[in-house]
Amino acid sequence: MVFCHITDDSGDEEPASQSDRSEIQGTLKTLANKLDDLSTCNDLIAKHGAALQRSLSELEALRVPVEGGEKIKAVNERATLFRITSNAMINACRDFLDLAETHSRRWQRVLQYEREQRTHLEETIEQLAKQHNSLERAWREAPALATNTPVIPATEQGSERPRKEEASDEDEDTEYFDAMEDSPAFITVTATDHTQHRRSQSNLSGASGGHPNDWNQEDHMMSPSCNDLSGKEIKPRKRRRTHIADKPNYSLNLWSIMKNCIGKELSKIPMPVNFNEPLSMLQRLSEDLEYHDLLDKAARCESSLEQLCLVAAFSVSSYSTTVHRTAKPFNPLLGETYELDRLEEYGYRSLCEQVSHHPPAAAHHVMSQRGWTLWQEITIASKFRGKYLSIMPLGAIHLTFASGNHYVWRKGTSTVHNIIVGKLWIDQSGDIEIVNHRTKETCQLKFSPYSYFSREVPRKVTGVVTDCDGQANYILSGTWDDKIESAKIVHSSRGSSSSEGKQKTVYQTLGPKLLWKKYPLPDNAENMYYFSTLALTLNETEEGVGRTDSRLRPDQRLMEAGRWDEANMEKQRLEEKQRAVRRRREAEATDALDDGREYEGYQPLWFHQRTNPITGETNFVYKGGYWEAKDRRDWSMCPDIF
Repeated sequence: MVFCHITDDSGDEEPASQSDRSEIQGTLKTLANKLDDLSTCNDLIAKHGAALQRSLSELEALRVPVEGGEKIKAVNERATLFRITSNAMINACRDFLDLAETHSRRWQRVLQYEREQRTHLEETIEQLAKQHNSLERAWREAPALATNTPVIPATEQGSERPRKEEASDEDEDTEYFDAMEDSPAFITVTATDHTQHRRSQSNLSGASGGHPNDWNQEDHMMSPSCNDLSGKEIKPRKRRRTHIADKPNYSLNLWSIMKNCIGKELSKIPMPVNFNEPLSMLQRLSEDLEYHDLLDKAARCESSLEQLCLVAAFSVSSYSTTVHRTAKPFNPLLGETYELDRLEEYGYRSLCEQVSHHPPAAAHHVMSQRGWTLWQEITIASKFRGKYLSIMPLGAIHLTFASGNHYVWRKGTSTVHNIIVGKLWIDQSGDIEIVNHRTKETCQLKFSPYSYFSREVPRKVTGVVTDCDGQANYILSGTWDDKIESAKIVHSSRGSSSSEGKQKTVYQTLGPKLLWKKYPLPDNAENMYYFSTLALTLNETEEGVGRTDSRLRPDQRLMEAGRWDEANMEKQRLEEKQRAVRRRREAEATDALDDGREYEGYQPLWFHQRTNPITGETNFVYKGGYWEAKDRRDWSMCPDIF
């Protein structure tokens, strides 16, 4: 997954009102004006009332029939009552204004106190953030003080670990994995010629000699069919771009924008392109396919458990690009699409569409000629917490193979730290369960959150693959930003209780095998938004794409070219255009309601809602037609969104 899809409707919010003090003063001024109007009316009522009473008195003095005199007297009494009532009303209004002025002074004192408290809180938070940043920098620089300490060779040390762990008195040859929620903790023991020699499965350099075998080697862990390339024609790859314009060096204070947004939903926070990267959320979703070869290998596996290991590695690989990618992608406009057609090169075609704007939701469908299909609908829930940003992707990911195996899983939580001050960094945390609904086999993955005081490898991921009977068959370990390894379990037993009183399970495993390894970043990546090789090609212009494709979005294109000021103006134009379309739809819905007609509302072009029989959820799935329209070069059905 990506750091992704932070909802930013930039402009859905109306301009901010005046300060509380000005608002109260304006209200009091309005009340005073209204009271003046009432006083004027009172004077007029008193004047005309007195004239009316004089006229009635003169009529009474005239010699009129008795019946007429009584009616005139009654009218005179009513006029007197009306005058008394109007005077009482004016006096009540004057009292109200006096009370309002008295309480306004109290309100102003309270507001001033609250304003001072808020300023003090902002200063405290900023100071704490600076202290946090200083502590972090000092902690990172601490290892430099121990440069004269002898280095322990890798064959003795078992794996590279942070220097702070070297002072530990515990045995470095055995590692205790943190227990997953509702699962027993476990220890892994690598089976060697000398069974007394233990190695940790979390050893990322490999438990057997520090050199994990590759998938291409025939060994006792994975069936050769997983790497069988027979019958697969290797076609020359199309030359694609390898660089984009360097990111301009614009300075902008994020805290000045975010400090007034604490506790708000991010859809209410307007964001300039300065905090974006020149890719849309749809393109970031497509970037999950960077390691599609894992699914190609999984499709050739005869063992569903081995296949599940590769699927788990694929699910972890989607986070690898987030380690340096702290900028947010562009929020797609409603109806925006993105195609990634790699049929000739890699055998797959991918299509994304923004199917909803409130809440923002994107549907994704991938079809591969190499025996697998993947689809998902992702909605992002996010919250700014003052110092960090939590991003919770909602929605299930489905993956099917020609064998009938159907896997379902959901993404974990991403957290962006140092929002206020310091260098932004991203962490992944939470548990992910991958279920094969045909065989009932499962994989439990745990993403360990970063901690200053943890002895674990940063960004650590551990997992257990179990069969339908709940028997553990494989252990997975690694980091979400580097690689994932797997080791087959040959024996398990109950160990001694931990210090927390929980009994640990001891797994004896074969040597680890490398499932996935992150590709190195291209040269000059730090000046190109830390884009991977695939990411550099995602916004490359292509012939024949739909006219709603993200590649054609002008503000994103201007940003990629380094013209950020123009990109910001274009972004505002597109958002206003989208708001105008939304207002028109709302007016149409209101008219239909008034006329008693049904109003269907917006319907995506390439996806429709269906209830999934496995999860029971209603979500958007691909209904077909896009690639046929591309073959016909007919995009007349596409809306004008740019």
